[in-house]
Amino acid sequence: MKVVAALDSFKGSLTSLQAGEAVRNGVLRAFPEAEVKVCPLADGGEGTVEALTLGMGGELVSVPVTGPVGETVDCVYGRLPDRKLAVIEMSAAAGLPMVPVEQRDPLVTTTFGVGEVIRHAVGSGCRSFLIGIGGSATNDGGAGMLQALGFGLLDEHGNQIPRGAVGLRDLKRITVDHVLPELKDCSFRIACDVNNPLCGETGASAVYGPQKGATSESVEWMDQWLWNFAALAKTVFPAADPDEPGSGAAGGLGFAFRTFLNGTLRSGIEIVLEETGLEDAIRQADVVVTGEGRLDAQTVMGKAPSGAAKLAKKYGRLVIAFSGAVAESASACNRGGIDAFFTILRSVVSISEAMDPHNAAENLAATAEQAFRLLKAGGFHGAE
Repeated sequence: MKVVAALDSFKGSLTSLQAGEAVRNGVLRAFPEAEVKVCPLADGGEGTVEALTLGMGGELVSVPVTGPVGETVDCVYGRLPDRKLAVIEMSAAAGLPMVPVEQRDPLVTTTFGVGEVIRHAVGSGCRSFLIGIGGSATNDGGAGMLQALGFGLLDEHGNQIPRGAVGLRDLKRITVDHVLPELKDCSFRIACDVNNPLCGETGASAVYGPQKGATSESVEWMDQWLWNFAALAKTVFPAADPDEPGSGAAGGLGFAFRTFLNGTLRSGIEIVLEETGLEDAIRQADVVVTGEGRLDAQTVMGKAPSGAAKLAKKYGRLVIAFSGAVAESASACNRGGIDAFFTILRSVVSISEAMDPHNAAENLAATAEQAFRLLKAGGFHGAE
């Protein structure tokens, strides 16, 4: 029997690879002769850097950068030197959880650190970038990132505008004279799962600004400043389109990547599946095991396990999923290609006990063992 174990992380408990290894251990208890291939899985959000980097034999790099409110923070990104690939989560440099609730204000939070991470990766030889842009604390249209990469976002006196969305109020001119020269050789794939335009009622400021600490008044200001930013960008980059779906992602960072860096915005899970070559592994498998910390109706709406399940069903493979918790709405997973799913908890325990990595790994392995013992008892030894 050939099994592919491709599980998303059980957040706060097991990484993608740790979950996969636990499943491998359980499967081998039931089928000692089985071939179990553990593949990294993520959807472009939290955990993507670690899952892809370690799962593909890369290295994690820590670099000090400017945090969202100007403090120095250590940002970890992934680097695969043989492929000149960098895997980055913008939230590691400018994420909302990094900002204390009482300090959240998108007028002042900046993406400057995101540009610093990219600059560091370029300096170490990376030319291909996979960047997840979920969970931002910012609404500066990516202005900070662009400044860190050498773009001139200038006020009426020819000086760089201040950081944060408020800086866009002073923006009068955009220049490219001092842009990092290596950027012309770089490609950017952006994991983006929202379709908001840059401005307007469904734009970055109106929809996501309040979550980041914006008031109704500052939402109106920021929206107008982003309109101005887009208009000036169009004078330098004629293809700039603030209405393009995804432009409003991460406070306008989607617009900045697409317009200034020729980035492509795609579903996070699509990029991850493409990068890891999971389809080839599934094509050769008999059973696909997937899962995440919690299964519910949202699982089948573009999250990592649904991506694995859809690929498996493309080749008629049996799909089993495991999770730490199962919501009442999880029956949607069956309609989304998961043949059967199981919670790994075996007794009533506290949340801290359930999420203890050792306990979670053993519970996952034990549950996988029993599921595969059932397959064995039913005579299933692989696809004919």
